[in-house]
Amino acid sequence: MILIPEFWFTQLNYIGLYALVVMGLVLLTGVAGLTSFGQAGFVGVGAYTTAVLTTQLAASPWLALLLGVGITALAAVVLGLLTLRMSGHYLPLATIAWCLALNFSMMNMSTLGKSDGILGIPALELFGMSLMDSRAMFCLIWALALGAAWLLANLLDSRPGRAIRALNGGVTMAEAMGVSTFRYKMVVFVVAAVLAAVSGWLFAHLQRTVNPSPFGIKLGIEYLFMAVIGGAGSIGGAFAGAAAFKLTEHQLQGVLPKLLGEGGNYEMIVFGVLLLAVLRYLPQGLWPELARRLPQRRRKRDWEGAAALPQRAKPAPGSALLEVRAVRKQFGGLVAVNDVSFEVRAGEIVGLIGPNGAGKSTTFNLVSGVLPLTAGEVRFAGERVSGLPSREMARRGMARTFQHVKMMADMTVLENVALGAHLRADSGSLRAMARLDRGEERRVLREAERQLARIGMAAHVHERAGNLAMGPQRLMEIARALCADPSLLLLDEPAAGLRLKEKQALAAVLRQLKAEGMSLLLVEHDMDFVMNLTDRIVVMEFGTRLIEGTPAEVQASPAVRAAYLGMEH
Repeated sequence: MILIPEFWFTQLNYIGLYALVVMGLVLLTGVAGLTSFGQAGFVGVGAYTTAVLTTQLAASPWLALLLGVGITALAAVVLGLLTLRMSGHYLPLATIAWCLALNFSMMNMSTLGKSDGILGIPALELFGMSLMDSRAMFCLIWALALGAAWLLANLLDSRPGRAIRALNGGVTMAEAMGVSTFRYKMVVFVVAAVLAAVSGWLFAHLQRTVNPSPFGIKLGIEYLFMAVIGGAGSIGGAFAGAAAFKLTEHQLQGVLPKLLGEGGNYEMIVFGVLLLAVLRYLPQGLWPELARRLPQRRRKRDWEGAAALPQRAKPAPGSALLEVRAVRKQFGGLVAVNDVSFEVRAGEIVGLIGPNGAGKSTTFNLVSGVLPLTAGEVRFAGERVSGLPSREMARRGMARTFQHVKMMADMTVLENVALGAHLRADSGSLRAMARLDRGEERRVLREAERQLARIGMAAHVHERAGNLAMGPQRLMEIARALCADPSLLLLDEPAAGLRLKEKQALAAVLRQLKAEGMSLLLVEHDMDFVMNLTDRIVVMEFGTRLIEGTPAEVQASPAVRAAYLGMEH
C-alpha cells in the first residue's frame, strides 16, 4: 500500500462509497424494476445523523451508525407505505420530493449548520486504531462494500431473491405464485436505503465534515447514471459504474476547462452523451459485456439427496373441488362474463373452450383471483374464496399458467421453476443474506429439477429461460405450476406453440397427473387436444355458458358446430 499514491486511495474510497449506494439501486431498479431518484437523500440521513450525534452529543460513531440506519429504514418504510402500492411514476416522483425536501431542510436548519454544514466530525476508531487518513479508511470502506455485495448476491440466489426478481415482470405472475409483491417491494426499498445510509456514515467520517451539496437531486440522478452505465441488473455493475463515473469525472474536470477555455460543470453534458451511447450500444451496461468474455460457471448441482418438500393432502376423488356459481365480470358497460356456472371435481380434467372473445381467459382470472368478481361466487375445497387475491388462491392449492407466457427471461429454467415452490418454503431475506437457508434451498431446487424431468425438460435445467422457444417456455410454466404442489391446476392454452410430439408428451403428462389425483381446468383452442384429454367440457360464447357435457356430447351439439365453423362436417 505504501507504493500506491494517495490520489488512488482517494479515488478508490469514493468508488467504494458510490458502489454501496449503486448496489441498492441495482437491487431496487435493475432487479425489482422500481425507480428511485432519492438515494442521495438517504445518504444524507446517514451522514447528518452521525455528524450531529458525534459533534453535538459526543456519541460513539458506531452508535450513530445504528441510529442512522434505523432512522433511514423508518423513513423508507413510511415512503414505501405511501407509494409502493401505486404504479407508474408515483415512486420516482415521491423519491424526488423526498430528496428535495430533505436537502432544503439541511440548508435551512441551524441545528444542521444550514448551508455551511457541520465541521469537526471525529475520525473513526476500530480496535483502538484511528482511521484518520484515506489509506486507513480504504480497508473499512471496501470491506463494507464487498461485504454488502456478498450479502446481496446471497439474497438474489434464494427464495426471496427469486421473488424480488419476479417483481420486474409485473405483479400478476408473482402473486399467482404466492409472492406478496408489496412485501418484497418494501424489502428492496429498505435495503437500498440502508446501503445508502451506510455510505453516508462512511462519507462523513472520511471527509470529517458534511454540508448539503452532496445530498441533492443532482447526486441522486448521478447514482442512477452509475447504475445504468455499469449494468443495472448485476451487482458487479455497481462497481463498474461507480469506477467508470468517478474516474471519467476526474479526467473531464481536468480536460474540459482546457478545451473550452473556461471553468464550469461541463462534465455533466458529456455524461449525458455517454449515457445515450451506453443505452444505444451497451443496453445491459459495462459489467454484463465484461462478464460475457469471462468463463461462465454453471450452478453446482448440490441438491442430490436433499429431502423432499412437504406435500399437501389431496382431496377425495369425486369430491367437489372448484364450484363456480353465476360469476359475472363487468368492465364499465361491457359484460365480459355473464352468470357462468360450472364445477370441477377432484381427479377430473375439465376443458373450457369457446371462440376468441368468448370470455375464457377472463373466467380463468376470476377463478384464480387475478380479477375481482362483479357478482357471483367461487368456492374451492368447500371454502368461499371469492374476493381473495391470487396469492391466497395459490396458498389454498390452486396453481396456474398464463395465456401469454410470464417468466423471468434472465433467470435459468431451474430458477424460474423454483419460484413455483415459493409457498412450500419459508426462508426470509435476513436468513438468505447470511446464507443460512442452504438446506431449504437444496430441497426447493431438487423439487424444481424433479418437475422439469416430469415434464420432459431435464436437459434445459441450466439454460437461460429467455433463450427457449415458445413451446419449451410453455412447458416450463407448467413445471413451475406443478412445483407449487397444487390440488387444482389451471392451464391457459398449454398446447399453444407446441409441435405434435410435444403435445402428445404433454397430454401424457396431464393424464398421469390425473391418475395421481390432480384436478385440471384448461382453456385450449386445439380441439383434438381437448377432445382426447378431457372428461367434461364447458363451452362459452359471448361471455355466457353455451353448453356443458362430455367431449362426445359437445362434438354432437349443433350449437357448438355453429360456434366453431371449423367443426362442421
